[in-house]
Amino acid sequence: MTTSFDPNHLETLVVLAQTRSFTEAARRRGIGQPAVSQHVRKLEIAAGRQLVLRDTHSVTLTADGEAMVGFARGILSAQEAALGYFRGERPSGRLRLGMSDDLALTGMPQILRDFRRDNPLVDLELTVDLSGTLQRRLEQNRLDLFLGKRAIGDSRGSLIRRDRLVWVGLPSTRIDRSRPLPLVVYPPPSISRSQMEQALERAALPWRSVCLCRGVNGLIAAVAAGIGISTMAESLVPAGLVELGKEHRLPELGSVDLVLLSNPRAAEKASVRALSAMLLAS
Repeated sequence: MTTSFDPNHLETLVVLAQTRSFTEAARRRGIGQPAVSQHVRKLEIAAGRQLVLRDTHSVTLTADGEAMVGFARGILSAQEAALGYFRGERPSGRLRLGMSDDLALTGMPQILRDFRRDNPLVDLELTVDLSGTLQRRLEQNRLDLFLGKRAIGDSRGSLIRRDRLVWVGLPSTRIDRSRPLPLVVYPPPSISRSQMEQALERAALPWRSVCLCRGVNGLIAAVAAGIGISTMAESLVPAGLVELGKEHRLPELGSVDLVLLSNPRAAEKASVRALSAMLLAS
């Protein structure tokens, strides 16, 4: 008997890998938590391997699970392309995408290259800026899609990934408690800056801005030069910088959500659907 993997089950696994939560995966897929577990179990039976490690606090993919997610993304992307082809929908025209600039440190540039290769009739117009600024542009109908961070308490958008927000500095960084913390910051309305300020306010720790940066490269350079400390998503901390640990006695910053948000006026455009499907499968 030939073994096959149900695309519906594969999509559930991809969402579970993104959210690391059965509850959130069920919400995004519009199904119950038992169905999420059932989809994963059926994939494990078909593969003959354990794909997910479960406990009461977290969801972790095994090495085989990570491999399956990679295959799943390719299968789902190919399926979306095939459906578009046979529906006669060739995405075309202008597509206005807003992307927070720290995503340049991820696999996002490769995803956009793949999209442009597969959709040569689409004129992709990319705007890179702070997430708060881009969300305003979306609300003003100046973007079709937004990919970036959302503020705490904001439930809009499809969750791509949830990441810890961490303090970053140099291996040699020392905190002088007799002076305000020297911070390298983005200008408002930066979401990471807002979370940093709120955490410091709760901890009653004084701070001062020593460097104002418009982009992630400037922030990395300033921290690497020893000018001050800052915050970044844990998965984006580059070589040369380190997460500041418990010995620095800095407050917890919580997590940050990377989301995809579409403009309701453009949601039905073939190009928007095609890029959204690729990003959600990434």
